[in-house]
Amino acid sequence: NVKLGGLGPDYEAIKEKKEKLKQQKEYAKQIREYNMKNTALVQRLPTKPQVTPSVSRQKALEYAKKIPRPKTFTARQSDEEVEKERVLPQTLSVDRLPQFASLETLQNRHEKEKQIVAAFRTLHLS
Repeated sequence: NVKLGGLGPDYEAIKEKKEKLKQQKEYAKQIREYNMKNTALVQRLPTKPQVTPSVSRQKALEYAKKIPRPKTFTARQSDEEVEKERVLPQTLSVDRLPQFASLETLQNRHEKEKQIVAAFRTLHLS
């Protein structure tokens, strides 16, 4: 008795596969419910026991708690200070300007540095 394949779908084979998948899903559902019940009942093992910090570290932490913290300066300025800063650039006087070296001294220094730079360039180019 050999059954040869025919034209069209094999409904019996499809029903068998469908029934097998249905049984697998039912079995998976039962196992999932069983595991959920058992894991809820079983107490979880505690995580690693807490390691107490070393004595020197504990002393350092206690010392750090006792040290007074430095005072922080407030970044906000009062309204009066802000207004003074706004007015200041407009009313700068000659007395408040910083004292610079004389113009001649600065020009001489500039010329010397230009010569030094030119010497370096000639050395690096050759």
